[in-house]
Amino acid sequence: MTTLIIRNAQIALEDGSTQEGDVYCENGRISKIGASIDVKAKETIDANGRLLLPGVIDPQVHFREPGKEYKEDLGSGSRAAVRGGVTSFLEMPNTSPATSTQAALDDKLRRASEKCVANYGFFIGATPGNLDILNTATPVCGIKIFMGSSTGDLLVNKEKDLDRIFGNGERLIAVHAEDEDRIKQRQQQFADRTDPAVHSEIRDNETARLASELALTLSKKYQRRLHILHLSTHEEVDMLRKDKPEWVTAEALPNHLLLNVKDYETKGALVQMNPPIRHSQDNEALWQGLKDGVLDFIATDHAPHTLEEKRQSYPKTPSGMPGVETSLPLMLTQMAKGKCTLAQILKWMCYGPAQAYRIPHKGKILEGWDADLTLVDMSRRHPVLNEEIFSRSGWSPFHGWELTGWPSYTVVGGRIVFDNGSIREGILGQPLSYLS
Repeated sequence: MTTLIIRNAQIALEDGSTQEGDVYCENGRISKIGASIDVKAKETIDANGRLLLPGVIDPQVHFREPGKEYKEDLGSGSRAAVRGGVTSFLEMPNTSPATSTQAALDDKLRRASEKCVANYGFFIGATPGNLDILNTATPVCGIKIFMGSSTGDLLVNKEKDLDRIFGNGERLIAVHAEDEDRIKQRQQQFADRTDPAVHSEIRDNETARLASELALTLSKKYQRRLHILHLSTHEEVDMLRKDKPEWVTAEALPNHLLLNVKDYETKGALVQMNPPIRHSQDNEALWQGLKDGVLDFIATDHAPHTLEEKRQSYPKTPSGMPGVETSLPLMLTQMAKGKCTLAQILKWMCYGPAQAYRIPHKGKILEGWDADLTLVDMSRRHPVLNEEIFSRSGWSPFHGWELTGWPSYTVVGGRIVFDNGSIREGILGQPLSYLS
């Protein structure tokens, strides 16, 4: 029997208050929460008053396996996750081969079972011709549609194909909302520019708005569950504020909350991503959208590339940045600055994703729920340093930022996985399940 007691913690409650006390974990579940639990366990953590949070759920990562393990694999990505307090992740299908068949999904699940130190789940990727498998592949958290900016055969940008997918089945559809035709037209328009900042002009706000509007129209037509991934513009926030059905959700990224086009001056292609970083007006609209509930939660879109790749000249530079291990400290630092509250972080990063993807018993510290936890020290400040990054990419766009709220311990399934800077060997996460 696996047992763990965490003593003297400030236990985060759903309403944002904290309760001083102990948490006893038994066989992967939270067995008891109390002021002073009289029990012996195989392992004990003395929290010394540090803040105990539910494990973060990152609902959008790209861990590059199979096909491009030199950038990241499921093992290295999951180790980066638990270093950042992320105990569960949902991984995207644009690998090589793409996760667009049951066989490819089964292969990923097998690989994850052998090396992931966090809990794991996967999307099935839509193509113009795999409608049957989209609704039968299992277990999956949802269907991913790349409306623009895809690789391989995962691009689905024709309205007739999109309509057929939205009109058949009940699974949640998550969209990368960029208009492919507009991207191509603007790539030609700006073909003489080789500075990375042009990336945000090519993929302008209208590129995102057009695709999100089409996805929302199709979702309403069929009352189909829709999730808009990495929403990035004030126009999209305004659109959802005016018209957001109850079955629609949307997310924001720390990248789009905290970075903007000014960062190209110092970071160049390191901050190139899809959809791109925007303007300060968009930063503030996303913050307000989260606070108002127009946007539902936070993901990272962790998309690692090597520094060598990022140092090429634009447009050869690939889009994407690592982020799974810095998202919680980034947001806790914003909380410490008064930008948001603990209750909001718990909703945005813990139980919000669990609710949207119908993942049971995760995202809250409650008796009987899964013992996925992270203990953070809000009194300790430490910079993001490339040389300390666990991701195989070995860098962060936030290098040099001094953050608070770094995890001291991360617990997955009642077992300590991350322990004061190191990963314990022999402990693996579990496949996520989803309520129908």
